[in-house]
Amino acid sequence: MSRVLRYGPLAALLLFGCNGNDAPPGDDFGRPTMQVTSLAFKDGDKIPQEYTGDGEDESPPLRWDGAPEGVKSFALICDDPDAPSGTWVHWVLFNIPADVKELKEGGADLPKEAVPGKNDFKKNAYGGPKPPSGKHRYYFKVYALDTTLNLPKGATKADVEKAMKGHVKAWGQLMGTYQR
Repeated sequence: MSRVLRYGPLAALLLFGCNGNDAPPGDDFGRPTMQVTSLAFKDGDKIPQEYTGDGEDESPPLRWDGAPEGVKSFALICDDPDAPSGTWVHWVLFNIPADVKELKEGGADLPKEAVPGKNDFKKNAYGGPKPPSGKHRYYFKVYALDTTLNLPKGATKADVEKAMKGHVKAWGQLMGTYQR
């Protein structure tokens, strides 16, 4: 058997990476170029209990900067790649208007154009961290899009990611941790 046949698949994985359900944050959208921050916690820090399933279960305040010109909307996905059954989706929100650069705590004053998607709790809302064991990472990813997404309320993360393909102009993320 030639070396190309024997090592070809391995070389392809190393060069192009795996892109399954547990792909690195950002998936196919390149390196992050936007900054996503929160007044509640810093990148890499513990998410305060009030924003978890053990507390008030309200979404933390989020702010983003660095979107390029021509953005028509933003999409937000929050997920946990450390869940025992694979990546667990905590929040999907899309068609956030282009002039919105922050979401207040608990979704207060959420723009009426913003459409909630379905999380893995089967709810069209934020569902806070409540890991069964250990310390988990939660990625709040914001995507700047050159379009609005023609998807209904309750669209899943997979639906949103599929519809975003070819429309992501920039993105950024904030990662927080939580352990019970």
